[in-house]
Parts: sequence; C-alpha cells; structure tokens
Amino acid sequence: MFNIHSWLENIWWQPSTPPLWLRGIEPMYSAISQAHLKRRAANITSPPLPMISIGNITAGGSGKTPFVLWLAEQLKEQGYAPVILCRGDGGSGGTSPQHIQSTDSAAMVGDEAKMLANLSDCPVIAAADRIAGSQMAKTLGNILILDDGFQYRHLERCCDIVLIPAEGVGNGHGIPAGPLREPISSLTRADIIVRSASASHTEPCQALSDQSEWQWRTETVGLTDIIHTGASKPDSVFAITAIARPQRFFDDLKAQGLNLAGTKSYPDHHPFNQADVTNILSQADQVAITAKDAVKLAPLWPNDRPLWLLQQQGKAETTLWHAIQAYLK
Repeated sequence: MFNIHSWLENIWWQPSTPPLWLRGIEPMYSAISQAHLKRRAANITSPPLPMISIGNITAGGSGKTPFVLWLAEQLKEQGYAPVILCRGDGGSGGTSPQHIQSTDSAAMVGDEAKMLANLSDCPVIAAADRIAGSQMAKTLGNILILDDGFQYRHLERCCDIVLIPAEGVGNGHGIPAGPLREPISSLTRADIIVRSASASHTEPCQALSDQSEWQWRTETVGLTDIIHTGASKPDSVFAITAIARPQRFFDDLKAQGLNLAGTKSYPDHHPFNQADVTNILSQADQVAITAKDAVKLAPLWPNDRPLWLLQQQGKAETTLWHAIQAYLK
C-alpha cells in the first residue's frame, strides 16, 4: 500500500500529465467529494469559542502542524488562551474526544496530536468528532484552533486560513490524479491564503488566484539529541521519517550542511514498533528525525544511542499576524 501511495505522490508533484486512467477516476471522486462538502455546509454548528481554522486544498505536506504551533504562540503573546483541536490521525483511542495528557502515548492519541501537546504548551484535544471536541474545549481556553479544518465545514469559524505549499499544487489535478482535495476555485471560501515554504525552498511563489497571499516558512534551528547521550553533533546522518512528502525533510537536512548517509521513508502516521527501531539501528549510528517522528520513536529508543531531532521554528511576514488579528476583532 505504501509503495502505491509513494508512486501516486510522485505523479502528483511532477509537472507532467497523470495517466489517463487516473484522470478518468478524477471526476467521479470530485463529484462525491463536492456532494459531501455541501452536506457539511448545510449543517453548520457554532462552537462555544471563537475558532480559527487552519487547512489546505492539497493532500498532505503543506506545513499545517508547524503553522498551528506558530499561531498558538502568537495568540498567547497577545493574551489569548488557545485550545488546539485536531482529528488524532494515527491514534487508536476511539471516537470520543480526548484532552491529551503528558502520559498519553502517540499510539493512543495520534502522532500529530501528541506532538502539538508536547510543543505548544496549550490544551490539545484529539477528536474524530470535532463538534464534540469543540464542546470539550469551552472550559480549557478562550479561543479554538482547528487543525486541518478547511473541508470540515460543520463548524463555524471566525477566520478560515488555507495553506498552500510554496511549490504550488503539483500537477493541478484532483485526487487521485493529483494532490488537490478541492478545485483551486474553492480558495474563494478562504479568508487568508498562506504560502508555506520549507527551509530549503528558495524559489519565488507563483500566485494561484487574485486573492492576496502571505508568506510563511519553517526555518531549521539545528540538530539536538533527544536521548541526551552527550554525543557530538554529526556531519552525516541517516534520515528516517514517517511524514507526507518526506523529500522536504531530506532537503532541509542538506540545507543545514549535513551529508545524508541514507534515507528511509515510512507511510505517513506509521506506528513505529521495536522491530522498526532494531532495523533502523542496524543500518545507521546517527539517525535524524522530525518532531512528528520523535513522539513515537523516543520511547522505543535505547538510552545509549543518540537520536537527532531537526528542530524547526516558524517565521512569517509581519502583516500576516495583523491580517489574522483583524478577524479576531
């Protein structure tokens, strides 16, 4: 299944025309998706807190999770008490909303939810039913951030932010022929469009619509050993990750001046186990990972082997935060 997904992603992000049979399925998927979105839009519920939605129109790899962390920090600096609501992808905790605690595992609540809870210092709720999750949030803060919410139209929002990768929308086709979840024309629903770039991306972005676009990027801070073995920082690493569009991570490592001794990609949200760790350690001494991988790998990692996390932080043009504030007023 992973090989098929990797093959599809390679097609999605190439400028060439996808195979005819994929283009033949595209209209059927689009019709079903649009009907589903219209049903959601016909039954909108007001959450108990003002809500900012962070979403995208492409499948995976647009930088939503680090953007949520950046936005939560901006809100806290202005005196807000944000609560983050996410779906809990990759978790096995069921459909009931869960207010994530420090003792919860990524396997239970999902890797992205656990990472957000570890890094944001905000209450984080994982809920497949995000309407129920929003109700849990009302006693935990005074503003809600919905992660991956552009297509989740059940919940009313005061600001709808859509992230588009700096690379654009791939081949411009809809799923399964391309990465688009919705047509580009759907951007008219967005209040704010943000072009998100990784640290290694340096090319200018080409506008996709007549709407204004703001620039935001992740910047690499450096490597840190999350096992605290005292090892010296390496010049060469073996890159392991289970994220969408892993090439961005590999490119960011190279942009830090690191040599890649090898790379290995697992499916997005892959639930690492001890056998995976044994296999990884048999291939490399110096392993580099992302924050999303760290919440799953660190509990399984031996205490005498370093595990290098590529630390990142978000940076935006000043006017982006001003634009968001206007909707909060």
